[in-house]
Amino acid sequence: MTDDALPHDPPPGFHALPIPIGFLQVNGPLYVKVAGDTLKLGLRVEMRHCNPMKICHGGMLATFIDMLMPFTISYQGHAEGRFMPTVQLTQDYMAPAPLGCWLEGEAQVLKATRSLIFAQCLVTADDALCLRANGVFKLGPEVPGAGGLSKFLQSLRNQG
Repeated sequence: MTDDALPHDPPPGFHALPIPIGFLQVNGPLYVKVAGDTLKLGLRVEMRHCNPMKICHGGMLATFIDMLMPFTISYQGHAEGRFMPTVQLTQDYMAPAPLGCWLEGEAQVLKATRSLIFAQCLVTADDALCLRANGVFKLGPEVPGAGGLSKFLQSLRNQG
């Protein structure tokens, strides 16, 4: 499949995340879909995300889940607007995510303490399970300007 033949648009209901800085900008574009308390994160696998076999690199998948779980934690109100450094991240790669596929992940908060949040997630590639993961995140300081993302996600929630 050539880059020109690859699909580029996200599935219906997904919106581009407005994070035009740093690591998230370079590794995106990321898309989000919200319904009630559920947040789904999506990514179209491009060649720049792939290894030489034209499947999504494991490091990119780890990056994806390392964004999915904190976004979900924040969206569900456990640490809104706060930085959440990753304390521990484990992942089980279950199937490849080929070039051009749609990655979609959904996370669940398992437990929140005064200083740590425990979460898990599942990721699919074109609806086929490809990854499961667990993470532990530390509640860090407030992130300057994080209110814009919270307002964006809340506006999506109000639309749905």
